[in-house]
Amino acid sequence: MNDQERKLAAEHLRASRERLLGLVSDLTAEQWRFHPGQGRWSIADCLEHVTRVENRILGIIQTKTQDPPQPVAPDIREKDSFLFQMVPDRTERRQAPEMARPVGQWTDARELLTEFEKVREATSRLAAETTADLRGYIHPHGAFGDLDCYQWLLLLGLHSERHARQIEEVKADRAFPPAAMSAPSA
Repeated sequence: MNDQERKLAAEHLRASRERLLGLVSDLTAEQWRFHPGQGRWSIADCLEHVTRVENRILGIIQTKTQDPPQPVAPDIREKDSFLFQMVPDRTERRQAPEMARPVGQWTDARELLTEFEKVREATSRLAAETTADLRGYIHPHGAFGDLDCYQWLLLLGLHSERHARQIEEVKADRAFPPAAMSAPSA
């Protein structure tokens, strides 16, 4: 990973973190758990999914980079721009793999937000500090085929953006519960 790639990954992780947290701040418990339809995810489900995926992928990157890097086919690098186009695009809905689906692991919104912050901090630290050549490690993606570990790092920020858009869809639903009214100050 060169300096430009490091900067791009770090900035994307930072921006997607801020965007997600901005969308979920000040939600009521009812808004947090609102499901816009049968089989559709709540905001809590979206954030749990993002957190579960990031925990898993961070672990994969950390494990892979304990071994020496391997030669990688040049066409894999060409997927960078493809990922920026395809991952956040919500025109095609995808099914999350079973191990990444929300299961209600965190019933308290604060606990889930704390866990998201913890894993994003670890991911951001890896992006800023790793000396491993992330381009020299491959791991398959169910929809996009082989990706190098730098692309997986990019994918984490892009994945957060995808689900930020999904959260916006949930909040735009006509049945989304209204915000709690605060009492007027005297």
